[in-house]
Amino acid sequence: MGSPRDTAYADAATQRARAATVRPGDDWSRVLDPPVRVLTELGGVVRLGGQVLWSLVRHPRGHWAETRDEMYRVLTRSAVPMVLAVFTFALMIGILGLNFLNLLGAAYRYGQYFFIVNTRDFTPWINSMVVAGIVGTALTADLGARVIREEIDALEVLGLDPVRELVVPRVLSISLLTPLLMVVSLVMGIVGGLYSTVTYGDVPAADYWDTLFKNLTSVELVVAVGKSAVVGFVTGIVCAHKGLTARGGSIGVGRAVNEAVVMAFVLVFLVDFAVNVSALGLFPEMGSVR
Repeated sequence: MGSPRDTAYADAATQRARAATVRPGDDWSRVLDPPVRVLTELGGVVRLGGQVLWSLVRHPRGHWAETRDEMYRVLTRSAVPMVLAVFTFALMIGILGLNFLNLLGAAYRYGQYFFIVNTRDFTPWINSMVVAGIVGTALTADLGARVIREEIDALEVLGLDPVRELVVPRVLSISLLTPLLMVVSLVMGIVGGLYSTVTYGDVPAADYWDTLFKNLTSVELVVAVGKSAVVGFVTGIVCAHKGLTARGGSIGVGRAVNEAVVMAFVLVFLVDFAVNVSALGLFPEMGSVR
């Protein structure tokens, strides 16, 4: 066993040897590696999305029975958490918003502000988070497990397209059911807002409904439902891509699930922001409060 001085000399020699073996381009590779990986992931997502759309165009029939079954599974997994989350969040927003409006003496106008926030922001966000966190993770785990068990390779050997057989029904079910869940979430959010208004704000229900329906327009509803469909499609594609690219056994599947959730959350925020900005630019009347 050497002295501490000998150990320090040995560590310094090891560091010099490592520095001598590092090539000048290694620093640049470490800097460029993260953005390259992000672009690679996005490229894979876009490629899979194109394959799904092309498969739907080429083969519009043959997968609706599986899609129906997947929609039932999506509904049973996410309906109850969605309703509870939206109602609870509506109560929280109601308590905070009504306390602030009471300070301004404008609690009777809570309905119009709540409808805007409910339709554009927190209900679509909760809807997307629940779908990505519950349904998306199940999709990634299912496809990742099939990859590990080499079922995807077996389908290709049999001459079957894994995208058409496995990915299309699942992505289509998420894309179709997310807008339906959005409608249910909007209703539950409005009910939660009414409960908080009457209970905590001491505002008559008639004032709540009056100001809410004055701001209820078809454009707001179409944008909210259409945005949910886009978010559902993006979530399905991202989670399916991470499942199909899972490697490294069960640990790799778990890592793919975590990465799918994070990537889906980020893209959901970007899609939500892009759709809101585009809608406000195309329909300026959405920016007015009546």
